[in-house]
Amino acid sequence: MTLQYLSRPVPSTSTAGHSLPLLRQSHHPSFRKTRISCSNSLHLPNNKFKRAYTSVMIVPTGVGAAIGGYAGDALPVARALSTVVDCLITHPNVLNAAMLYWPMSNVLYVEGYALDRFAEGLWALQLIHQNRIGLILDAGIEEDLRLHHLQVVDATRASLGLPIVECTVTDTPLKVEIWIDPESGQSTGRIQHPDSLLRAVDTLLTRSRVNAIAVVARFPDDDIVDDEYRQGKGVDILAGLEAIISHLVVKKFCIPCAHAPAVSPGPLSISLCPKSAAEEIGYTFLPCVLAGLSTAPQYLVKTSEFSERDCIVSSDVDSVILPVNACGGDGARAFANNQRIKPLIIAVEENETVLNDTPDKLGIQVVKVSNYWEAIGVIAAHKAGVDPISLRRNRIKNIHCTSFESSNGYAVSGVR
Repeated sequence: MTLQYLSRPVPSTSTAGHSLPLLRQSHHPSFRKTRISCSNSLHLPNNKFKRAYTSVMIVPTGVGAAIGGYAGDALPVARALSTVVDCLITHPNVLNAAMLYWPMSNVLYVEGYALDRFAEGLWALQLIHQNRIGLILDAGIEEDLRLHHLQVVDATRASLGLPIVECTVTDTPLKVEIWIDPESGQSTGRIQHPDSLLRAVDTLLTRSRVNAIAVVARFPDDDIVDDEYRQGKGVDILAGLEAIISHLVVKKFCIPCAHAPAVSPGPLSISLCPKSAAEEIGYTFLPCVLAGLSTAPQYLVKTSEFSERDCIVSSDVDSVILPVNACGGDGARAFANNQRIKPLIIAVEENETVLNDTPDKLGIQVVKVSNYWEAIGVIAAHKAGVDPISLRRNRIKNIHCTSFESSNGYAVSGVR
């Protein structure tokens, strides 16, 4: 299964003269000469007349999701789902597993803030062959730990061929703080010096013309040794602030961004849960971030002159899959309220979170499934043009015939 990308020029991403947002708007000439085509050599020839089937997989960050709330433990779901759909759009929380990752040619790595704007129809996704990645290291990272990260970067450049073109250090330590929100149970936090981060991004954009940013911030060791998390329970206390950091960059500069925390290695545990084990096998969490950003789609701001043929837009989405009690995010609500083409929304009951945003509470129409096995089966049926309900025992009922009043007052049959 492949995504073929034809005649796609890559525009300049320099921010000199504060021109970056304009270059990313769809009326730029280079955005009007592209065409996206999807093909699958295993499909029958007549499938070339069907458009690509696109699915979005969401597992919110820092909410203790039973699947996807730990160290890349939702990645197997994405791998399986990617073999059923033509294009899968998901976010770093699903695909990042510290030192581990899995390349999939039809999976788009889209940061959470950008995914919400995409769902709302405000942004579109432009496919690319390769991004120029800039790396930002927190000035608060100790010399030894900084060296470990730089060696990992060199390893990904030499062994994977990843295009990391420049690294810079912030002019001031970012000084991050993390905690669990006592009301919602979600992990969250703040950056004391966000301006330092934004200045570093602007420097890389101007000097090296990068178009994707990886950030490594120093996280406090005292707050992250969480035995419950290491045993596959509770909430990832780092995840909430990681999302805040990437949201800050994406909102300001409209480019792909992902974050990897810098922490000292924790004590060896003899009762480590496999779901958390990916974070124990190296000195950094950076490799998965760099791999994901290397081919992440660029973000385009939709304008009145926007041409949907040039990229992927929210109306291209056929289905959305997410945890059953995590339906209240901006992206989930936007997809549910899409008035143009409403995608099939699938809520997975086995994947519980600390949230209580259920479809019933929010008035969202969904297909509830017990687990991701069932979810993938529903998507396979939907893609085939088969009503998923028809696969269940005794679920198809007799159709009812209704009537309506015509303009002259006589009843007219609703079926002919």
